[in-house]
Amino acid sequence: MTPSLLEPPLLARLKQHHRILIAGAGGGFDVYAGLPLYVALRAAGREVFLANLTFTYLGETDCQYLAPHLAVATPETMGGDRYFPERRLAEWLHEARYPPAVYVFERVGVRPLREAYAHLVRERGIGAVVLVDGGTDILMRGDEAGLGTPEEDMTSLAAVSKLSGVEAFVASIGFGIDTYHGVCHAHVLENIAALERDGGYLGAFSVTAAMPEGRAYVSAVSYAQNATMGRPSIVNGSIAAAIEGQFGDVRFTPRTADSEHFINPLMAIYFGFELPAVVQRSLYLEQLEGTETICEVSARIEGFRNSITSRPRRHIPH
Repeated sequence: MTPSLLEPPLLARLKQHHRILIAGAGGGFDVYAGLPLYVALRAAGREVFLANLTFTYLGETDCQYLAPHLAVATPETMGGDRYFPERRLAEWLHEARYPPAVYVFERVGVRPLREAYAHLVRERGIGAVVLVDGGTDILMRGDEAGLGTPEEDMTSLAAVSKLSGVEAFVASIGFGIDTYHGVCHAHVLENIAALERDGGYLGAFSVTAAMPEGRAYVSAVSYAQNATMGRPSIVNGSIAAAIEGQFGDVRFTPRTADSEHFINPLMAIYFGFELPAVVQRSLYLEQLEGTETICEVSARIEGFRNSITSRPRRHIPH
């Protein structure tokens, strides 16, 4: 299929599939970053499922387990009242008249997470998986000045990379947000340029407040913020503020009281990629194979970082 300006290549590729899984790669509220894609693809007649790598301890909930390390959250799920983004999303989906279920992956190493993904893909007949990242640290290859918070993103990337029978993609939204986690965005742009040269870049497109996808996203984020007052999502709050046209040092939670934000329109842009191309450019992803726990993942990343010289930090000259 020849790419065209009339349709973003990522969406054109996804529309070839009838059953699609959109999964938050980095845990926390990352799955919310996939909601605009979810709404658009459902409007196009596709069956779409939502999943997330969770930070919630499922032992204090009554989530129904479908397989080891794989459960499902619904509006009726009990427990996790202080912090359970997946259940809050299921509640919003119910209110918005979407199927009110969010699949939940426990925070484990690559091997068990891949098995959980494989079970879900097999049982739901999924043909395409999209890993969504609120931010850009999933695009870090390993030698950048800062990697952000790579453990969960890289575990998800490695787990999905060797699933059989599916096409896999990466979607990143929230350019600039990971500055607060030490990411150098000149390196992000350098990595995107390299992915373009490799043929793995699937273009960029904006989410706006005039779109039903933008309105749905802002509504879901607002619902989750109000239901998680003690620990709202800074990432998704920033993206939502950008979609609404806010700019500069916007304050939407006391969690940002000690830092200066730069909310801007670039945060509302999706960047799409072939997942195998992102994996191919990683310098250390293969070293995460066989890990059982997230602590093992963290230790192997730290060991890799101690063995290399990082690219020097640089500024975007504009």
